[in-house]
Amino acid sequence: MSNCCDHELPAAPTRAYRRVLVAALWINFVMFMVEVVAGWFADSAALQADALDFLGDAGSYAVSLLVLERSLRARSRVALAKGVMMGLFGVFVLARALVHALWGSVPQPETMGVVAVVALVANLAVARMLYRYRDGDSNMRSVWLCSRNDALANLAVLLAASGVFALGSSWPDILVALVIAGLALSGAAQVVGHALRETRQPGCRTTT
Repeated sequence: MSNCCDHELPAAPTRAYRRVLVAALWINFVMFMVEVVAGWFADSAALQADALDFLGDAGSYAVSLLVLERSLRARSRVALAKGVMMGLFGVFVLARALVHALWGSVPQPETMGVVAVVALVANLAVARMLYRYRDGDSNMRSVWLCSRNDALANLAVLLAASGVFALGSSWPDILVALVIAGLALSGAAQVVGHALRETRQPGCRTTT
């Protein structure tokens, strides 16, 4: 990044972006409620991990709304905090997958599959809404990465459901929980790196 002032989007692309964030927030919160219940009944580490991911994303969208009209530096600092939270989420999911590997039972693949399809549709809708904003500042980038990672995670949960059904084993479910953790850690590294580059640019402040 040569100079963040040279290519950043205007901090206010807009009311349209605000509406997209509000819609994304509610979609993610509703899906968190759905998956946390389904993950508990299905005893699925992958669904539980994905539910927590939905909750984290809902919080991320809420914070993005709060700082939408702040300076680039303020938004970058928020993105940095969100990147750290994404990393902590990844570590937590890794620990949860280990616990499930040691003491968990075989999950219900039918429930996993149905919920994963619903979640995939929800995340693809959010990703489509956010796609045009993917190359904005680090805060916009963090929001886009959340939606993209969620869609990939849902595809992985579908694969896990198929694997559990075919093998009668919990290992596909555990492996997918690990994949979700990896996506969170990878996204965290990208967001933190982008945010740090922005915050190190003195005088690069844009208000809306």
